[in-house]
Amino acid sequence: MNAFERLCPAPPSWAVRWDELRDLRPEADAHARRTVEALAGLDRWRGRPPAERARLFAAALLVDGGDPDSARRGELAARRRLWEMGVPIAWREHVCALVRHRRLPFGALEHPDLDRVAFRVSLLARNDDLALLATADVLARGGPGARALLDEVALFMEYTREIGCLDGPRAFASDHARFEYFRTPGRVGRDPGYAAFDDTRFTVTVMSGLPGSGKDHWIAANRPGLPVVGLDDLRDELGVRPTGDQGPVIAAAYARAREHLRAATPYVWNATNVTRALRSRCIGLAAGYGARVEVVSVEAPPDVVHRRNRARPRRVPATVIDRLAGRWELPDPTEAHEVRWVLNE
Repeated sequence: MNAFERLCPAPPSWAVRWDELRDLRPEADAHARRTVEALAGLDRWRGRPPAERARLFAAALLVDGGDPDSARRGELAARRRLWEMGVPIAWREHVCALVRHRRLPFGALEHPDLDRVAFRVSLLARNDDLALLATADVLARGGPGARALLDEVALFMEYTREIGCLDGPRAFASDHARFEYFRTPGRVGRDPGYAAFDDTRFTVTVMSGLPGSGKDHWIAANRPGLPVVGLDDLRDELGVRPTGDQGPVIAAAYARAREHLRAATPYVWNATNVTRALRSRCIGLAAGYGARVEVVSVEAPPDVVHRRNRARPRRVPATVIDRLAGRWELPDPTEAHEVRWVLNE
């Protein structure tokens, strides 16, 4: 049982124990406190199973009342905090998705790509959770516009029910159909139900994880014998330090990857790849050559990461690990044919 589950308001009093919550979110602003109180008073929240209540409680406590541009920063901060607390990966990512998309129900029907975002939320969390969190947010703010905002939340719930992703993951015809749908954002008239023809011919494995998380160990145990395009190896070959100019290393990596792709040879791309933008480049390259792409995200607790890093012959400065942890976006099912989350303790 994690701290959020232990301190989540429970019957019969449903009281929020703020004195004990200081360690979980010492910087919680007034709006976050009002949101938590509002959530704890909702019958729809109280009627949920304890595990579901705790996830929503964590999300309400971790959001803030900032502008919409703070959503990504809030997600990154929540992920790091929950990782440091040792919260299970799927539980953590459910909460992070709620923090990231907390404002989606407001004016959702005017969103330029609502289906795509709602489908992504459904694969990581639940849209009815998002609606509950939004309801608590409105009640916390109050004011003359509250009724209109609650109506927007109700419309969001009805719409996500109609498109099949209110309280569960959106179904796709296949892994390839899901990958192709999310790979083509903004395509007019694309059909999420379309069973895209799977013309993949071989598999490329893209690794993701902080230094010291255990990527090399996972590759040795699970992909023995495959060629590895490894950025650490290329740095050694080219004499480039981790803190130096990475341009030549990246160029060499892409050149080697293209050699394997032209020959339709399965290979492993081994790098930290902690952001979606970094992953999308090597995933897009592989997919363009007809590869099936699997992303393997390997992680370990913070103390293990730093201990392993100190024992490595190619030690990464602790400041670099800290910076990467602050930018860490976990791979999700919208990015590849298959995404694996591996805890390597």
